[in-house]
Amino acid sequence: MIVKTRTSMISLAAMISLALLTGCIDLLPGGGPAAKLYSLTPKSSYDENLPKVDWQLVVELPISAETLNTPRITLSRSPLTLDYYGGARWSERAPLMVQTLLVESFENSGRIVAVARKSTDLRADYVLKTDLREFQAVYSGDGPPVIHVELNAKLIKMPQRTIIASFKSERKIQAGGTELIYIIQAFDQALGKVLKGVVEWALVTPDS
Repeated sequence: MIVKTRTSMISLAAMISLALLTGCIDLLPGGGPAAKLYSLTPKSSYDENLPKVDWQLVVELPISAETLNTPRITLSRSPLTLDYYGGARWSERAPLMVQTLLVESFENSGRIVAVARKSTDLRADYVLKTDLREFQAVYSGDGPPVIHVELNAKLIKMPQRTIIASFKSERKIQAGGTELIYIIQAFDQALGKVLKGVVEWALVTPDS
């Protein structure tokens, strides 16, 4: 019995060590430092000619694959594999973070009467449905990764629930270095451009 217990403890320790090195599991409580949290920023600068609108918008939670529906920061080393950075996380699940930043980006434009999440009681003239297709750091060699962000959007007129237009906003930006801080900065730049594209498209589409 003692031999089995020691063997099991050694095997468990080896498994935990391997998982921590590959970033596959979280640190056990009391077993090491907590993961460092990162947050991205909403878009705040827009073209001065962007029109003001008198309608209200509800932003739904973006749809995403399960691999992106997580607070873990995704990376890819081949077209068929996804992994996560160890010891680092987004401040919330990626789709929820993108939804929050979309709402704030619309608000920062100063061109819309009201915008909110779907969970509020806001009477919507339009609903924005989005699909978070890409949100990862892509490695192709030993150098810095390319951050790939893609958001597909549909603008739906209420109460008819008719899709009036669709739009794809996509950006790829190479990180300034291999350190995580440069990778997070590239995520922020790429997502910022994607958010700006969606906001400007949504504001001009109903009148086009």
